[in-house]
Amino acid sequence: MLWVVLIATSAFCFAIKLVGHSVPDRWLANARLQRINALIPIALLSALVIAEGLVTKTHVVIDHRLAGLAVALAALFAKAPFPVVVVAAAVTSALVYHLH
Repeated sequence: MLWVVLIATSAFCFAIKLVGHSVPDRWLANARLQRINALIPIALLSALVIAEGLVTKTHVVIDHRLAGLAVALAALFAKAPFPVVVVAAAVTSALVYHLH
């Protein structure tokens, strides 16, 4: 059963990609569509960060990861360089984890 699902999903993904190649170029040149396409990766990455930072299995959990996210957000608003944001979030998360 698992192999059937895997093969069906693969075929479906291939079909989606194949249909995507048949989209007319004039549709892709639409300015509105280009603006939307530019925002999709940001929305997906933001959702992934929130999901990984607040969820454990099927439960919402407030723990050291949320402290790291808060510090990262504050550093981003302060226009800190990206390495500083990552290190500050990691150090904060580790400190809260070990102090708890």
